Amino acid sequence: MASQESPVSRRLQSVKHIIIVLSGKGGVGKSSVSTQLALNLYGSSPTARVGILDVDLTGPSIPRMLGVDGHPVHQSSDGWVPVFADGSEARLACMSVGFLLKKKGDSVVWRGPKKNGMIRQFLGDVRWGELDYLVIDTPPGTSDEHLSLLEHLGPVHSKLSAVVVTTPQAVALTDAMKCVSFTRAVNLPVLGLIENMSGYVCPCCGEVSNVFSTGGGEALAQREQLTFLGSLPVDTELVTLLDAAASDEAVSNSSPEGEGQTPRSSFSLLRRYQATSSAKLFEVILQKALVGLHSS
Repeated sequence: MASQESPVSRRLQSVKHIIIVLSGKGGVGKSSVSTQLALNLYGSSPTARVGILDVDLTGPSIPRMLGVDGHPVHQSSDGWVPVFADGSEARLACMSVGFLLKKKGDSVVWRGPKKNGMIRQFLGDVRWGELDYLVIDTPPGTSDEHLSLLEHLGPVHSKLSAVVVTTPQAVALTDAMKCVSFTRAVNLPVLGLIENMSGYVCPCCGEVSNVFSTGGGEALAQREQLTFLGSLPVDTELVTLLDAAASDEAVSNSSPEGEGQTPRSSFSLLRRYQATSSAKLFEVILQKALVGLHSS
């Protein structure tokens, strides 16, 4: 009974779905997939409320990709207030250790217990409020952060699901298989697998070059009886957008009900993202993921 009344379960009781994004190795574009997932969920409905939590503690990249790098996190009487990437609309909440660093280039040199404590604070002390979806971007592999995350989320396990990200490379597929094995060991439902960097589309002529081969992710999904959510080629337009997301996005660092904020009817990062070819491909991926999410 005590676990059901934990700070984490109380804080997340108004969150409908929690999607954990996993990858077996680094460099497969997991954080960009997490960002696209959050943006597509946000854009799926004019009332959708989405949170994105970056628990890649030693390599936080979500703030930069959402254009909110350098913004501070404020304390309120009811806990930490997340940074809202969509400004006064306050429907896309973000939290990352990147907001807590004194300098952008500061390294995070923490042992397991401190990482565990930070994850517990992110889940139990942040004012997530009512969310339709909470996307959690994790470090590569299956390590302390993953075990801590699932331990703290134990009381809300029924809300959990995962998406596995890989590239077509043989080494990435081998590590992705280990990731799938991990989800089964901890009884974490998998919505499906995404093959990222599946070819490179030349921005000049449109010719597709299979830099890392192709099709390995789909074959792995079939072999492991997982839903293959889709393939995403390397999109130079998306890379440029997320690598240098506008830092002038209006950000609310107080509560969504804060006074004196200028209402905004547009979210420029979302608008620019929706103009990329990746956004159109991800719409199909999202629909497949939502089928699995709502049928579980």
